[in-house]
Amino acid sequence: MKSVPIKIEYGGKWVATTMGIGEDRIRIDAPLNREVPYKSMVDLREKKNQVVITAGANGEDVYQIASVEKVLTVLKKFIIMQCSAYRLNAFFMSPAIRGGVLVQDARWNKGAIAVMKTGIWFVSQDTQVCIPLDEVADIELTSREIQEKNLDVVKIDHLIENEVVTSFVLCPLTTLQVLYNFLKEATRDFEVNEEIDPLIGQVAMLVYSGMDSSAIENMLKLSHKDIDAIYEQLINKGLAEVLYVRKEVQLTAKGVRYISNAMKSPTG
Repeated sequence: MKSVPIKIEYGGKWVATTMGIGEDRIRIDAPLNREVPYKSMVDLREKKNQVVITAGANGEDVYQIASVEKVLTVLKKFIIMQCSAYRLNAFFMSPAIRGGVLVQDARWNKGAIAVMKTGIWFVSQDTQVCIPLDEVADIELTSREIQEKNLDVVKIDHLIENEVVTSFVLCPLTTLQVLYNFLKEATRDFEVNEEIDPLIGQVAMLVYSGMDSSAIENMLKLSHKDIDAIYEQLINKGLAEVLYVRKEVQLTAKGVRYISNAMKSPTG
């Protein structure tokens, strides 16, 4: 078991310690002094220079670990390949399409896909990609030309930095439908299962097309208050999030005085 330096969130603060990375488990030294088998892990999330590991049948144990990229890369690979998750060997291309255009250096990677509680993980010899489930926009079975053959693939549309991109998964046809069904079930909680008012849907479509609030107001002949009310409904339904808050201002007497003086012609 190789020992590496890490920091772990413990008692509300970060504590420096060491962690052993073994073939089937990790060991976190003092103050935890605990071994955690990979098979007990049910979820893995990543942040900058950090991973958050959830373990236990009911996800009762959470470990937030910070370390250098090399250590986290090795740790993530062990977890993805052995954790308690739906997993299968597959080829993947992620991301494959951005803005409707094939990503220039996109290529098929041979590895595995693991579906955890909060994310879809792809891992190969030199690539690790996570698609958070709440960033998935659509999943469908489709076909794609690969080496001059039309092959069935799972197409995943998802967000990266508020831009819709597409990833593909290729595996034997016998397991492709199973994978598709599993992914649909895993993302079911993020589907829209209620009727949306046509005007709200129209505004959502215009936001998706890249229009700003002023352009939408002018196009649909809506007031600022109308747009704010529609945005509020989109946010409450989980269909949108606040990017920034606009401020509406009016001048004070001091401001009016400044403008009045600025507009006066200079006198000799």
